Amino acid sequence: TEEEVHERLDTKMTAAFNAVYDMHVAKNVDMREAAYLVAVKRVADAMKLRGWV
Repeated sequence: TEEEVHERLDTKMTAAFNAVYDMHVAKNVDMREAAYLVAVKRVADAMKLRGWV
């Protein structure tokens, strides 16, 4: 249903925001740079799992 979609979207968006905010606080950078750092970390983690690095 539409409500379930909104619930799942809210969960994912909240988790994404929290990851960026936590990086912002931990590294003392602005939110834009924190979002970039989170994205690069996700790619690096995926590459490690695949054995590419």
